[in-house]
Amino acid sequence: MTLKDILPGKLGFGAAPLGNMFRDIPEQEALATVNAAWDDGIRYFDTAPFYGAGLAEIRMGAALAARRRGDYVISTKVGRLILDETEDAGVRELGEKAGVFQHGRPNKIVNDYSGDATLRSIEDSLKRLGTDHVDIVFVHDVAQDFYGDEWLAVFEGARKGAFRTLDRLRDEGVIKAWGLGVNRVEPVELLLALEDPRPDGFLLAGRYTLLDHARALQRVMPMVAEHELAIIVGGPYSSGALVGGPNFEYAPAPPEILGKVARIKAIADRYGISMKAAGLQFALANPVVAAVIPGASRPRRIAEDRAAVEEAIPADFWRELRSAGLVNPAAPIPAAE
Repeated sequence: MTLKDILPGKLGFGAAPLGNMFRDIPEQEALATVNAAWDDGIRYFDTAPFYGAGLAEIRMGAALAARRRGDYVISTKVGRLILDETEDAGVRELGEKAGVFQHGRPNKIVNDYSGDATLRSIEDSLKRLGTDHVDIVFVHDVAQDFYGDEWLAVFEGARKGAFRTLDRLRDEGVIKAWGLGVNRVEPVELLLALEDPRPDGFLLAGRYTLLDHARALQRVMPMVAEHELAIIVGGPYSSGALVGGPNFEYAPAPPEILGKVARIKAIADRYGISMKAAGLQFALANPVVAAVIPGASRPRRIAEDRAAVEEAIPADFWRELRSAGLVNPAAPIPAAE
C-alpha cells in the first residue's frame, strides 16, 4: 500500500503552525483553523511531537475529538521524545531551525531514534492526539539541517532502530505506512538505496517547490517513481517566501530568492494567477506527488489553499516560466504542452 492508496485527497493540512511556529497563536484561532480545514473537506492531517513540543498534537486532538476516527487520516513523526521536565524553548539546539518554535511549550525535547523510543513516541502521540491509532508515521529530520556532520550517524541509528520498528509495525497492521519526513533529499536517496527496510513513501518539505526543485528532480523523484512509491510535498510555499513572506527555509529569505519570487510574480500577475495556485499546482503536476500540505494558522488561509488548487491556469503561463528559466526543463508542468 502506497501513500496514494491511503491519502483521501490531494490537499492536506500541515500542522506545524499549530505548534506556535514563529508566533504565539491563540488557542481558539488554532482550533478554528483545523475546523475550517474540516469544513472545506480536508481529511488528511500531518503533525509531529516536535511542533511546539507537543502543542500541535494536543491542539489537533482537541479539534478532531468530535470527529469520527474512520473519517480522516493522520500522520505524525518519531525521533524526538517530549519530556515532562521543562527548558528554555528559545535557546534549544535545533540546527537550522533555531527559534522556530520558541513560542511552543517549554517541555524538554530529546532526540532519540532507537526502537524503544519509537514505540514510546507513538504512544505519547496517541495520548496527545486522543486517538487509538495513527495511519502514517514519518521518521523526522534525519538530515543535515538538524545534525550537520553527524547526520549520517543519526541516520544509521535510525536505520537500526526506528526504521526496523516501523517496518514491523506496518507489517503487523498497527500502522498503514511509514517513511521519512525530511527537508533534504539525501536521506531519501540513502534509504531508497538500501535493500531493507521498505518504506512506503516520504514527506519531503521544501525540496519540491516552485522555488527549489532542481535537485529533487535529478535523483529523488526518479528513484521514488522506480520504487512505485509517492511523496507528500510539505512547505510548498517555501516557508512563505513564494507568497510574499519574509522567510525561506525557516530563515530570512536571501536576495536571490526574493528576486526569483519577484520574477515569477510578475508573470503570474500578467496572467491574473495567484502565487498560491502556481505553487500548489506545480508540485501536484509531478506524478509521484500524492498530496501537498501547506501549513495554516488562520481559518481564511484554508479557503485560499482550496481555491489555489482549483484555479484555472493557462498552459502559456507554465511555458513562459520554463522559457524564462524559472522552472526546470525536466519538471512536469500542469497543462499538456
